[in-house]
This record gives sequence, C-alpha cells and structure tokens, in this order.
Amino acid sequence: MLIFRLSDKRFALPKLLGPAFVAAVAYVDPGNVAANITAGARYGYLLLWVLVAASAMSVFIQYQSAKLGLVTGHSLPELIGQRLSRPWRIAFWVQAELIAAATDLAEVIGGAIALNLLFGLPLFAGGVITGVISTVLLALQTAGRRQRVFEMVVTGLLLIIAVGFLAGLAVDPPDAVDIGNGLVPRLSGGDSVVVAASMLGATVMPHAIYLHSSLVNHRFPQRSPSAVPRLLRATKHDVTWSLILAGLVNIGLLVLAANSLFGAEGTDSIEGAYAAIDGHLGSIVGVVFGIGLLASGLASTSVGAYAGSEVMDGLLRVRVPLVARRVVTLVPALLIIFTGISPSTALVWSQAALCVGIPFAIVPLFLLTGSRVTMGRYRDSRGTVIAGIVVCVVVVLLNFALLALGEL
Repeated sequence: MLIFRLSDKRFALPKLLGPAFVAAVAYVDPGNVAANITAGARYGYLLLWVLVAASAMSVFIQYQSAKLGLVTGHSLPELIGQRLSRPWRIAFWVQAELIAAATDLAEVIGGAIALNLLFGLPLFAGGVITGVISTVLLALQTAGRRQRVFEMVVTGLLLIIAVGFLAGLAVDPPDAVDIGNGLVPRLSGGDSVVVAASMLGATVMPHAIYLHSSLVNHRFPQRSPSAVPRLLRATKHDVTWSLILAGLVNIGLLVLAANSLFGAEGTDSIEGAYAAIDGHLGSIVGVVFGIGLLASGLASTSVGAYAGSEVMDGLLRVRVPLVARRVVTLVPALLIIFTGISPSTALVWSQAALCVGIPFAIVPLFLLTGSRVTMGRYRDSRGTVIAGIVVCVVVVLLNFALLALGEL
C-alpha cells in the first residue's frame, strides 16, 4: 500500500482519497442520465466512443483543477478574483452564480422526479424534500474532520448511483462484440452529430472545476511544501478512480439503453426512460433505477450548492453559511416547479446555461496551470499545454455550435 507523509504524519493512500469523488458526482447528475439513455435508445452503441473520450477529458480537466489548488493554496475562483478589477469580478461572479443556479435547478428537479416515480409525490413536494435532505448533507460539511464525513457520505451516494443505474446490465447483459463496435469512432447523419456534441459538451461541468480546487485545500489545509509532490501523486489516483467510476456509470447507462431500450419510444425524458426500463426489465430494476436517480439528485444538488458558496467566497470574499445558501438557492428551483413548467424544458434551459459557462472555467484554468508565475516548477509541460489548448478549443466550439443550432 502506498504511504504518504504530510508534515510529520504518515497516511496510507486511501486516507488521502475523497475530494475527487465529491467532484465526480457532477458527472452523474440527472441531466447526464437523460442524455445518455436517450443516446443509447435512439442510436444504440453508435455514440459509445464519445462517452469514453469525454471521460478521459474529464480526468484531465479535474486533475488540473486539483493541481492548481494544491500548488497555489488557492481555489480557481480566488485566483481569478485576484486578477480582476472589482467590476469585472462582480460580472464574473454573476455568470458563475447563474451557472450554479442552473445546475441546481436540474438537480433538484431530478430528485423531485425520482420521488414522484418512486412514491407518487407531487413534483413540488419532491423538490422540497430534496432540498431539505441536501441541506442536511451540507450541514455535515465544514473544514477539518467533518469535511471527511461529507466526502464519505457523497462517495456512498455515488456508489448507490452506480448500483442503481447499472443494475439493469446484470438482468440483461450486453454483447461484448456490440460494445467493441461502439468504441469505433463514427457518426450517422446530422442529428447524431448534434447528440454526440451535446454528450461531449455536457461532460465538462463548470461548478465541478471551480469546486475541486477548493476541495483539496479544505481537505489538506496544513501541508508543507515538501508534501505537494506526494499529494499530487495521491490526487492522480483520486481523480482517476473517481472519474473512472463516474465514466462507467455514464457508459453503463448508454449500454443499458442500447441493449434493452433501443428503438423504444418516449425515452427523451427521465420519466420516459424510467417507464421504458420498468416495462422492459421489470419493476425491481425500475425501482433500483429510481433509487439511483434519487441519490443522483441529492448528491449533485449538495455539491452544486457547495460549489456556489466557494465561487462567492473566492470572487467576492464573502462567506455565506452553506445551509443558509442552500435555502436561498432552493427557491428558484421550487418556483420553476411550482409554475408547472415541463421538467424536460427546465433541463434544456439548464443545459444551455452550462454551455455558456464552460469557457469561463476551463480557459482561466489552463492559463493558470500553464503559468510559471502561478505554478512555479509545477507549471504544465509543453505537451500538457497543447492538450489543454485542444480541450479548450474542442469544448468551446462544440458548446457554442450547439447553442447556435438551438438543439440543447
């Protein structure tokens, strides 16, 4: 077992894991669930390679965010705020908060839908319950020992998500040859191009990028300079394993839909996907899927509120208690549900907002990690800089293309 020393203490590798598992929850939120099942039900295994590529990209981006936090001792929002004048800082904070609110909207709606499917609760009541439970989860989160408790709870929810969403594969196992064929890059018509771009663009979640650079500093607040190389090595394990798990969940959802729901009607919404799974694989699998969806909504909305708090603190230097912030940010989501707007329509709006916010997160991230002034001897190598440029160009162009096409 790998052993790491921080200051005068020695830690086994498992004790250093956790921050990336919290960030990884953003990659298995209710919006991803709907997108991946729709892709599999509509195109079979055709777009499987897109998710594999997107998962690899997410590992790269999240490691860069964690590295920035560990090396500098500051979060991405803090470093951005230090370089902007007050008016620009406020403007940047406004867009980041709108992105956080849009993310929270989708996640609260996802939890409300899950409670509706499992227990027949009205969406508004489900939204309130989702908000209350997520507030309790956030109450666990403070610096020090409770940070670890929060990480363990969210990691447990991530495992429930994995079981809930992948249980159907045990009931109806896919064919290995079909999976292998899905790894060959190819597309089929203009509509598949749009869906593929949507899947890739939705993988990069702005709030997870902002948050990860904060999580590592909350987890390791007192560390000597000599501990940084060891923590960076541990972070590679943390990011790799957590996002492999999140990637497998997303890939498994697409494979489940491709294998069991291909050609099924009405899978363009979470409710439709649930009904199709329940009808094709049985009520037990449907209930397990609903539990996974509920865990997804609860975990992701907690992480989203946490991210919004860190953005405010970093950019405006204003610290609002997480529980109070959770209560305030819950109001817009509940109002949307109360007005009777279609949950699917609300999810579309949130996806569009996320796309606009992605460049504001990844471009500063790679500029900072490639800066010798900011990172010193830990600055990105030339190959990493090139990879970052490629990722930025691909993600930015795809997301703005989707907005221009109006297909989100």
